[in-house]
Amino acid sequence: MQAIERRITGFHQDEERHWVAQLECGHNQHVRHNPPWQNRPWVVTAEGRAGVLGETLRCVKCAQGAPPDARP
Repeated sequence: MQAIERRITGFHQDEERHWVAQLECGHNQHVRHNPPWQNRPWVVTAEGRAGVLGETLRCVKCAQGAPPDARP
């Protein structure tokens, strides 16, 4: 199974206040900054998140044929 690149269209926080990227395909993906495993310092500021809108993330859910996720 190969993940598909999808553009980031927005962000929201989950019930634990972790940031979640909203992808153009309708799926959600957590975007954490937890070095050394995930180095995403841009996620901790509004400016950083705004700066990656339109960039892509690999969506495993698309490769699995999953339906769109619920959005807040």
